[in-house]
Amino acid sequence: MKELELKYGCNPNQKPAKISMADGSDLPITILSGKPGYINFLDAFNSWQLVKELKEATGLCCATSFKHVSPTSAALGLPLSADLKKACFVDDIEGLDESPLGCAYARARGTDRMCSFGDWVALSDVCDVTTAKMIRREVSDGVIAPGYEEEALAILKEKRGGNYNIVQIDPEYIPAEEENKQVFGITFIQGRNNFHIGKELLENIVTNNRDLPEKAALDLIVSLITLKYTQSNSVCFAYDGQAIGVGAGQQSRIHCTRLAGSKADTWFLRQHEKVLNLPFKEDIGRADRDNVIDGYINRNEEDVCADGNWQKYFTKQPEPLTDAEIRAYLDARTGVSLGSDAFFPFSDNIERAHKSGVTYIAEPGGSVRDDLVIDCCNKYNMVMAFTGMRLFHH
Repeated sequence: MKELELKYGCNPNQKPAKISMADGSDLPITILSGKPGYINFLDAFNSWQLVKELKEATGLCCATSFKHVSPTSAALGLPLSADLKKACFVDDIEGLDESPLGCAYARARGTDRMCSFGDWVALSDVCDVTTAKMIRREVSDGVIAPGYEEEALAILKEKRGGNYNIVQIDPEYIPAEEENKQVFGITFIQGRNNFHIGKELLENIVTNNRDLPEKAALDLIVSLITLKYTQSNSVCFAYDGQAIGVGAGQQSRIHCTRLAGSKADTWFLRQHEKVLNLPFKEDIGRADRDNVIDGYINRNEEDVCADGNWQKYFTKQPEPLTDAEIRAYLDARTGVSLGSDAFFPFSDNIERAHKSGVTYIAEPGGSVRDDLVIDCCNKYNMVMAFTGMRLFHH
């Protein structure tokens, strides 16, 4: 297939729309089901690059959940604890522990379930039955993978009445070294960002504390590769082999850090005993539970514990999660890793990171205030590496 016509571009009024190879060669994909759109393919190709690179860097299978050309999370195929399974709504999945790819997907989809609603999924390895069963029951636009087991493909083809978008990509495909795009009728040309992210990038430790454990180094790699495919400015918190908070597309670095930190806090608090044991009515669906849990933790638009509200969701009135309980729970979290796609210009980012349990940081360095940022890290006995490489993505 050399060209694929699409229904429209980013919006219904943007016609015609299509994808093709600039040199006229065959596209490196096969559409196995559905009719992916313009934004679907933007998510598919960006998300595939992320999982492909993360697999190459770690040797572990991985998955990512994408929305609007940025990851909500990316995760490695590591086992989940009982509480994490419950927080990710996968404690009922048989055989999950025997499926590393399923574990990666459960983590990636379960990190920020509100933002993952209607996501695009990328899998680094051939999709197995366990992973397909989990994807089938989530609200999702599509999936891209290097292949699908026969039974897994049959399961996914049942989704959306047979119209779920399933894309298979040639894992051997290597894009041209030069890439271009048009803005306002003007062509932009640049070399592809083939910068390799590995443990050697973390050798320039600039803080007094130089103790960077292997597990933390792995989390920093997850964070940095996630940032490489996240709309800038961006900051990513990572823990236990997964991105737990992504702050994307903000004009100010501190806003990135606050956004990512608040998402990381919510992820941790989803595993709080009170949250895990909320007395939901049986007829409350998964997406509604996500919204209610977010409201319970962050007290957003609706006080879900208030009289007249709790009756809609719970079998009995739950006790609120108090400010003191939240602070005590988060203060007990440590060992979180944080990556930034550009240098931190002020130490306020470090102060905010500390509140979410950050111990390890990787950022390019190069700010005129690097010394102040380093001093703040030293105040909290953090480990910070200067990578020397910016990771802007637009």
